Formats: sequence, C-alpha cells, structure tokens
Amino acid sequence: MSDQDDLTEVVRDTSSHRKLFSYLTADAADDYIAIMRLFTGTLLTDLSASEVAAQLHDRGLDIDSDVAEDRCKQLVLWGNLVRSVRETRVPTVAAYHRSRSRFQVSKLGGRLHREAEEILHAIDGVQEVARELLARIADSLGQILQLAAAMHRPIDAEALAGAVTSVFTDHRVFTESVTDFYAYLAGVLTRYDLASEEYAQFKDLLLDYVDLIGADVNRNAPEIRRRLLLLLELLDPVLENLPAAPVLENDLVAVERLPGRTRKEWEQLAVWYGAGDVPSGPDQLRAAARQALGQLIINARRILTASGTGLSRRADLLKLATWFHGADSDTAHRLYDAAFGSYPARHLLIGPEEADPSAGPGTSWWDSSPVDVPVSLRERGDRTPRGRNSRVPDPGADAAQLLERARRRNEGRRAAAAELAAAGRLHRVRLSRAARELLLDKLSPLIARVSLADSVAEERDHDLDLLLRASPAKGDTTVIAGDDGTVTVHDVVLSAHALQAADRGRFEMRPTA
Repeated sequence: MSDQDDLTEVVRDTSSHRKLFSYLTADAADDYIAIMRLFTGTLLTDLSASEVAAQLHDRGLDIDSDVAEDRCKQLVLWGNLVRSVRETRVPTVAAYHRSRSRFQVSKLGGRLHREAEEILHAIDGVQEVARELLARIADSLGQILQLAAAMHRPIDAEALAGAVTSVFTDHRVFTESVTDFYAYLAGVLTRYDLASEEYAQFKDLLLDYVDLIGADVNRNAPEIRRRLLLLLELLDPVLENLPAAPVLENDLVAVERLPGRTRKEWEQLAVWYGAGDVPSGPDQLRAAARQALGQLIINARRILTASGTGLSRRADLLKLATWFHGADSDTAHRLYDAAFGSYPARHLLIGPEEADPSAGPGTSWWDSSPVDVPVSLRERGDRTPRGRNSRVPDPGADAAQLLERARRRNEGRRAAAAELAAAGRLHRVRLSRAARELLLDKLSPLIARVSLADSVAEERDHDLDLLLRASPAKGDTTVIAGDDGTVTVHDVVLSAHALQAADRGRFEMRPTA
C-alpha cells in the first residue's frame, strides 16, 4: 500500500469517527441523548424500539415507538448503536415484528457518550488538582524498579502490570486536572470586570493553592525523573514480562493495548518529567504559575488605580440594565441621556488654559478655539497628570491678541456702518452680510418704537457714526437683498445716514435768532 493509500485510509477512518458526534448537535439532540442514556445506563443494555419508547415515557419524555425506532436506526448509521444478535422469543407474529429490531451501544458510542455526559454535567467552577497522585507515581515506579531488579527470579506479572497501568493512569488524571485548573484560572484572571471581592478570593486561590501545587511538583518531579531514567535502562525485560492478552492477539482483531506497553510511551513520559531537551511538564506548570501571578499583579494595579478607568463597572452596568428593563419608552430615553451624556455639545470640564471671554456656553465647537486633550486621556482614558507642570500664560501676549481681535471686529462693524450710510434709503438695496447683520441687530428696538409711537424713530450709534431712521408708511415696504436671503419690512421706510453729517445738516437748517 502506498503512502497516498495510507493517507486516504486515515482520512476515511477519522471521518467515520466524526459521525459519532452527530447526535449531540442534531435537530432532535434531546431525543438522541435520552436514548443514549438508556443504553449506557447499565452494562450491555439490549432494548427494542418499543422498550425504548416505554422507558422514555417513564422518564417523562413521550416518543412514539416508530419515532424511537427511527432514532435508533439513525444512531446505528452514525455508529453509536449496533444491532443486537439476541434471539427473540415472542408469542405472536405481530410481537415479533415489533421486537425483531433490538439495539446495543457500540464501543466508541458508549465511550463518547460517557465523555459527553461528563462535560454536560460539569460545573463552570474550578476543579481540584489531583496532586497526591505524584507521590503515587513515584511509589509505583519504585515498585516496578524492585520487580525489574529481580527479573532473574519468577515475578508476579499481574502486580507488574498493575503498577505500570497505575503509573500512566495516575499521570493522565494529574495532567488533565492541572490543565483544567490553569485553564480556568487564566479565564478568570483575564476578565476585565473582576471586582475587588472576586479578586481577593482568586488572589488567595492563586497564592495558596498554586503554591501548594508547585511545592508538590518540585518535591516529586525530580524523584520521578530519576526513577524513570533508571527504568529506561531496564525497560526491555519489564516489557517482556508484562502479561499479554492471548485471546485477543490475532490478525483479525485490532487490539488497543493499555498504556505503558511500549518503549515509546515510557520515553514520552520521561520527557514530560524533564528527561529530554524540550520544556518539561513541571517547567510548563511553573511558567503558567508565573503568568497567572503576572496577570494578578496587572489586575491589582488596575483595581488600585483610582484615577484610571480600570475600576470594574460590572455592578453599575447591571443596575443600569435593570432600570432599563423596568422603564417605559420616555423614561428609557431620559435615562440613556443621563447615563451616557447624550446632550448637545457644551464647554464643560476640559478647556483651554486661558479661557476665551468671547466663547460662551452657546458657542459652537466649530467656531471656538480647539482644546488640547492629553494623550493619556485621549487614548487610555487615564486622568493622572504626567510630565512637567504647564507654563504660566503670558497675559501681555493674550491681551494683545484680544485687543487685535477687538480692533478687527470694530473695523468690520465700522465698514458695515459706512456701507449702510452710503446706501441712504434702504429699499431695494443689496447689502453685504456684515452690513445686514448690523442692521438686524439695531432693527428690533427701532421697529418697536415706530409701532408704539406711530411716528419717526431714530437709532443713533456714535461709535460707528451711524443713524438709522424708520418712518411709518402704510402700504409701503422696505426690501433689503443679500447674498443669503432677503429682509422685508412692511409699513416702514428705512434709511441710514452718517451721524455727523446728519447732525451737521440739521444744525445748518436751524434758523438763526
């Protein structure tokens, strides 16, 4: 057979084994699991479909006999059950047809279901490590060495086989328990929501129990390694004196031997305890303990840093979720706004070192000066101050900047006032945006006075040298155009003049005494 044929055979066997897991994820998984529990409940259970339906009915699961037979046949196709060969004795032909299909659990199906039941009934908590097995492994190795030293005399082969099986069984149970323990510990210590009480409990677990495991490993692993190295030199006569299974040894049946019956298994066991060049099992356990301790220190720093964002908000979020669950729609929206700060932008908390007096709470962020947010706060949410103290701002430079800004603003308003004064009567005049804004600022009180007194009203601005005059005129309108819209004033005639020129003209028109 070629290598390609060997690969094809391995893939085919693996595919057939994978079918054994199908009943755990099928659509009727509850029915299949209940049926497998019946067949694995006792040794060599032999049941027909009707008996399966009856026993499931007693357990509170109602399944028709035909459905139960279909389920059992499907399990046979997957390899979890096999057909029974027991002779059927029934009084009638109808009873024969009902009971002729009997089923038993297969070897791999029973093994798989026992593992599945163990996982289904496992708890999420921590499992105790079988650390006492290390001493038993060392004792069993010592017993094997004593028997190997007396190979020139008749030995008890059954006692030798029991010691060999005990070594590998104890080693498997210990490695599985310690692997589950460190996997659980790693999953807990990496939780971001680990609160102070939980942290204290797991701190005691890590510092006490992990130290206890490490002490047992450090005490027993060197002795186990020494005895394994001695045993490897005497291994051939030990393997030869192990009892065989003559009934099972033939060319037609593939026999799965117990562990410890080949040199390769002993060499791998010795490597696990440090007899090779690769990292040993005890080294991996010590590395896992160091990693867990490092994560513990990280969590401690996170919890103790009150100025950072490391404090657990799990309890707060659960309480908030409870409020949301019991709130109506309007209350939920208000609660969301209050909890997550979903309000319009305002100048709160962080701001510039020297506040701009022209920027108030109503100023948009687009128009105001940008705020320099520290890198630690922007990227990590850490409010702890770092670096040197900020410089003391120079009030002279800031004052000069504010004066320059006020001067430019005043020049713009003077230019707008000059544009209004040059226009004279404002009907059908097109103004710039600045001139129109200045007109609208002064138009409200002017219109109010015209409406109340029903006479000519004036608005004087000596700083801008501007005179605005509003005259009531029924039926007339004043339309002022601009780049972004049109202003229409009804029943009023508006005009603008230079204040000094208007006063000078009025003085020249006044009669002399």
